[in-house]
Amino acid sequence: MQLVRALMAGGVLVVAAAAPAVAADISGAGSSFAYPIYTKWAEAYKKESGVGVNYRAIGSADGIRQVKDKTVTFAATDMPLSAADLDAGGLVQFPMLTAGVAVVVNLDGVKPGDLTLDGPTLARILLGEIKAWNDGAIRKLNPNLRLPSLRIAVVYRSDGSGTTFLFTDYVSKESPIWRARVGSTTAVEWPVGTGAAGSEGIASSVGRMKGALGYVEYAYVRPNKLTYAKLVNRAGNAVAPDRSSFTAAAANADWEGAPGFRVILTNQAGAAAWPIAGATFILMHRQPNDAAAASAALKFFAWAYAKGAGMAEELDYVPMPGNVVGAIERLWAEQIKDATGRPIYTSAK
Repeated sequence: MQLVRALMAGGVLVVAAAAPAVAADISGAGSSFAYPIYTKWAEAYKKESGVGVNYRAIGSADGIRQVKDKTVTFAATDMPLSAADLDAGGLVQFPMLTAGVAVVVNLDGVKPGDLTLDGPTLARILLGEIKAWNDGAIRKLNPNLRLPSLRIAVVYRSDGSGTTFLFTDYVSKESPIWRARVGSTTAVEWPVGTGAAGSEGIASSVGRMKGALGYVEYAYVRPNKLTYAKLVNRAGNAVAPDRSSFTAAAANADWEGAPGFRVILTNQAGAAAWPIAGATFILMHRQPNDAAAASAALKFFAWAYAKGAGMAEELDYVPMPGNVVGAIERLWAEQIKDATGRPIYTSAK
């Protein structure tokens, strides 16, 4: 994990030989939400196959731009594109994993899970209506917690981010005022707060700033020793972010029935569901310029589905169900083709 953190600081993952990249090496860019597991998978895949992965965690929005411009073989995004956008760009989309976005704070004497927030209160904090940690709305949710009069310092993503999309999608569902004034996408006009680049930037800022509140993919919480808050979910229960609550949020997802597998998992029903869960998706061209590179990427993703589940679970990601993986591999065979119309991917099964 030390290697993961060191690489995160630069936002670039390179798992390849010291020599210049060869044709079989895989290029991708986008989501920092999925960066920790792509790091782990790439190291293991390099040892097993000899194929390198060059992935840059530049945020979902920039990843989408780069794959559309055909400067990378694949993009990773946590904001899935609509069927219309996929058709317009000649793209296919499929989910790799599900996980959760954690609300993180820096308050002396408050340990992970001590603090509870709900959606309306969180929205009022982000709108600048609640300014201090000892506000009555926060104290009502935490009657047994000593809260300081310290000012709340909101930290948000300054880059276009799928994590921001998931976070603001949840807040929009909980607050009509937020939905009308700010909305939900990869980059919004934040009413208050300070921006930081990437999930690692938010983790660093919250970790050093007393009174801070921010949001990161959960895989960034433990290595950065961050304090997470519990959230009151749609069922009215205060739940902690972990693999079991992420799994509960995805339990009823209709992946195969959604065009482009476009499923949004925020604010799902379920007694144990984490309310800011989401999937991370891959985007690739239906007719790639470099068929060999696309084939190498699909082999890597197939390997990750088949052999990467344990590694994903160690970082609290939730692997995709087997039936969904089967549907994804059928999509590859049907829609990702070379210039002659032949499928680029053929299952080894």
